[in-house]
Amino acid sequence: MGPQVSKSYPGRRLVKPDAPQAERARQEIDHGRRDVAGYVFGALQPATGDAFTATYERRITANWIAFLTRAENWIEPGAERVCAVVDNLNSHASTDVLLFSLAHPRWEFVFQPKYAACLNLIEPWWKVLRSLALKGRRFDAWAELEQAVERAAVYWNAHKHPFVWGRRRRHRIPRHLGVAVPPNVAFI
Repeated sequence: MGPQVSKSYPGRRLVKPDAPQAERARQEIDHGRRDVAGYVFGALQPATGDAFTATYERRITANWIAFLTRAENWIEPGAERVCAVVDNLNSHASTDVLLFSLAHPRWEFVFQPKYAACLNLIEPWWKVLRSLALKGRRFDAWAELEQAVERAAVYWNAHKHPFVWGRRRRHRIPRHLGVAVPPNVAFI
């Protein structure tokens, strides 16, 4: 899901200006960064809608391998093949990942083309997770954000549905015939 930090929103405390009384008050600048940040790793089974997330403080190869090991335990043992669609981050193609794939032969890593995140089915699911866990909330610590992501994943898995690639199909009103098409009448 990318770097997630304890973000803040425009402050509520006003700062009195040093200028004359005629100027209006300004808000204190808040850049939204805190001392603690981290990353959310996730796996999605599109056919069932099952999702699995894990949070780590750093995006390094050791954490990626730890996540893959946890995902291996999460996936049912009866699955013959696991196709992992990943981006081109250098830790996704490291020697440790190659050793993991040798130790787990059912895993197949597919690297998506650069600038083609739309080909990965988990990308729209990240948007859902963000809206469930992060939207409209303020977190003062990374632990609070981890709990919010965990609760959102539990909620999603309780209300899951198969995840379909592409836009949601909506009811469309049939189009009327144009000028070039003759009307559907009988000629005598």
